[in-house]
Amino acid sequence: MSIFFSLIILGLIQGLTEFLPVSSSGHLVLFSRIFGVEESLFVSIILHVATLLSIVIVFRKKLLNYIKHPLCDDCKKLVVATIPTCIIVLVLMPILNKSFEGNFLPICFMITAALLTATNLLYLKKKKAEPYKNVSFEGFKLTYGQALTMGIMQGLAVFPGISRSGSTICGGIIAGGDREDVAEFSFLMSIPIIILSLVKELYEIIVESHTFVVNIPGLIIGSIVAFVVGIFSIKFMINLTKKMNFIWFAIYLFVLAIVCFFILF
Repeated sequence: MSIFFSLIILGLIQGLTEFLPVSSSGHLVLFSRIFGVEESLFVSIILHVATLLSIVIVFRKKLLNYIKHPLCDDCKKLVVATIPTCIIVLVLMPILNKSFEGNFLPICFMITAALLTATNLLYLKKKKAEPYKNVSFEGFKLTYGQALTMGIMQGLAVFPGISRSGSTICGGIIAGGDREDVAEFSFLMSIPIIILSLVKELYEIIVESHTFVVNIPGLIIGSIVAFVVGIFSIKFMINLTKKMNFIWFAIYLFVLAIVCFFILF
């Protein structure tokens, strides 16, 4: 398969998996290895930017409100969540690039599967009959402690195979957060991290003369596909979080971890 079509398929995979608890970066690394696409970290960041735009479209009302009121409670919670993520990523940076070679994928997929299973079982046991509550645009009901917990989980999910959305949603739910609040906050808190990742990558390209070869038309079309599919994935994940049924994703990741072991080693 040509690199052009491989990048389009990677865009489809990114759009489908970014907001599902299965690790989009893990899937991108795996299929980049299968398709022979080099510079998977750069490709991953660009496709993540595409799905960031999906978040902007879906949550445009809230984001517009944040622009008008940058010191609102929600914005402060996003800052609280972003700080520990940045600290953890900086600490883990020496081994982060190595993880994009795919060597950690099986164990990381297993970690996500275990986290999803544990959260699903704990939540159903604790709040089996809890009624679902709709969330207004007035603000999240999350506490600063819950936002901090989600930020820590986001930092620990920096490795491909450990789902960022899955980890943050599970962390927020275990900390006692409202299900839709947690899901929406999880998506919004990814915005500053994706932007910072893009800035870092651009810095290495421009300042440090980091050169590489990538099929630009394929990456552009793949990004468009990721953007469109991402919009539907966000809405699907929010509805899924209402039902709190992550077991099938856990089973999928468990099987995928075993498959990865035989493919990559």
